[in-house]
Amino acid sequence: MQEKFFENKKALTVLIAASLVVLVSMGIRQTWGLFYQFFENDLGINRTQFGLAIGIQMLFWGIAAPLFGMVADKYGSNRAAFVAFLFYIIGSYIVLNQPASNSIFVISMGVVIGTALGGTAVSVPVAAVGKYFSDKNRTIAIGIVTGAASIGFFIMPLFTKFSNDAYGWQNTIQYFIYFLIFAGICSLFLFKKEYVDSTNNSFTRDQTAFKALNEAFKHKGYMLLVAGFFVCGFQITLVATHIPGYIQQKGLPEWTAAAILALIGFFNIFGTIGMGFLASKYSKKILLSILYFSRGVILILFLFLPSSTFTALAFGILFGILWLATIPPTNGIVAQIFGTKYLGTLFGIVFFSHQVGSFLGAYLGGYFYDTYGSYDYAFYLSIILSVFAGFVHLPIDERPVLRTA
Repeated sequence: MQEKFFENKKALTVLIAASLVVLVSMGIRQTWGLFYQFFENDLGINRTQFGLAIGIQMLFWGIAAPLFGMVADKYGSNRAAFVAFLFYIIGSYIVLNQPASNSIFVISMGVVIGTALGGTAVSVPVAAVGKYFSDKNRTIAIGIVTGAASIGFFIMPLFTKFSNDAYGWQNTIQYFIYFLIFAGICSLFLFKKEYVDSTNNSFTRDQTAFKALNEAFKHKGYMLLVAGFFVCGFQITLVATHIPGYIQQKGLPEWTAAAILALIGFFNIFGTIGMGFLASKYSKKILLSILYFSRGVILILFLFLPSSTFTALAFGILFGILWLATIPPTNGIVAQIFGTKYLGTLFGIVFFSHQVGSFLGAYLGGYFYDTYGSYDYAFYLSIILSVFAGFVHLPIDERPVLRTA
């Protein structure tokens, strides 16, 4: 008898709700780089301050992710995500109405919105979906959710560029708040799935969150996965935050930056769904190694080929295919090794590492530019990290842990 993809209607509902949640949350998060000139002109925020605020946003996103993951595992992803959306709405409102103050900008854009992302973007919605699908179908379902985030990546930069030009940046953020209210309502449908132990193993059945964390931190493969996901965070946040400035540095037309972000979003739809299918058939760690090595090659070509709109748009397409494609195999390895009982918590810790990388990607991009007048050094570091990540995934043992006395 062939296994059904959706085990019940609730699985379908949770998949749709999670897809809408990440589409809005991740889509809006992707656009902040397109506001930096307005923040610079109207709020007096320089590039280092902007990079620091986005870096703090990434860091608080990472700190909040395992905390919201624990809440989701215990009380349900819907409660965790809904509270997080309240933070997102409040943070966006403060950005919209604040005076020209660097400290308030850092608190609203960095701390409040960063905390909100911990419960709305990727880790909580993806873990909610992961619990409703079998080992065979989980990476495909997660690929669909991250593909929805990619649709947000595609739509939101185009909408933001149009809205900023036509109505001004303040009205654009006002529209964002309406989108966030809609997504907050959708998050209520991320229903909790009660854990049912199918292993007949008392050590699994009676495992606490603390024991699960202790087990994971002693697992070499888990720690390697944590190290590898750091690189993903550094790379995508460097690009998302500073590609508009890099395009300006190279003297390319201003529209090119929004086009790159939109292309990343559009082609990542195929990349994440495709990786979800591949990860259901092939070794997830090998797929991750190939992915990170490929990112390094694409960055080398982007930096060292002559600058043109063609190479910039080609970069958007190729890097877009790999953008969030790390998530299905990374989440899949965590679930495969440790099971789904504490998937929100354990993937939240992996995601914290991702966000530490994101902090450094955002901050160092601005710091290198203000110090040396160029973003190149940040991108050179990104290439080195690609090689590191390509190798670090290879020794991971993907087999489920054996829990015995």
